Amino acid sequence: MRWNKDKAAKMLLGIAGIIFIGIGVSFNASAALGNDPIGIVYDGIRNAANLSPEQLGMTSNIVNIVLIIIVFLAEKHYVSIGTLVHLLFYGNAVSVGGKIYQIIFGTGTLLTQMIGAGVGCTLMYLGVAMFITADMGLDPFTGLVMVLRDKTKKEFQVVKISFDVGCIAIGFLLGGKLGVITVITAVTAGPVIQFLSGKIERLMGRVAGKSAK
Repeated sequence: MRWNKDKAAKMLLGIAGIIFIGIGVSFNASAALGNDPIGIVYDGIRNAANLSPEQLGMTSNIVNIVLIIIVFLAEKHYVSIGTLVHLLFYGNAVSVGGKIYQIIFGTGTLLTQMIGAGVGCTLMYLGVAMFITADMGLDPFTGLVMVLRDKTKKEFQVVKISFDVGCIAIGFLLGGKLGVITVITAVTAGPVIQFLSGKIERLMGRVAGKSAK
């Protein structure tokens, strides 16, 4: 019984994390101060396809479906329940996030853009930490990084950095917004997410310990 409760708690944590990530990415895109290395790909493809900002969620879903197919064909063991759950909630969260941003900040000023982007980064970092702690599997982009690592026989960190640089370049060339948030997320995402993951994991451990008593 406890195992089922633990699994359910982790599933809910992971879903909440995916929603936070989607809203965070959407806030960054709406603030127009730059995107994270993954968000800039979505934004660039949306721009190249002449789609409106409101269609960023749909764009991300299409991109993620393509990536899941590629990962499945290359190394199907990297596609798990977490990958499919990510697909189910992420795009909708991005779409909803754009509407929430407009309600709270509107077109705004540079100050409101900075606040919106700050909130976006915070939600994105927290969401990634929650998804990692839930241990549900890999999102489509991380799955592709793992495939590239296996094919190139390089260390994960080397492949991830190269992958992020490639994503930024492709997204920018397609018209995605490159800016200060791109630099900030590239520099701070790793350590902040690692810190938050540790905090969430310890919190989950304490909650599980109390429920076992």
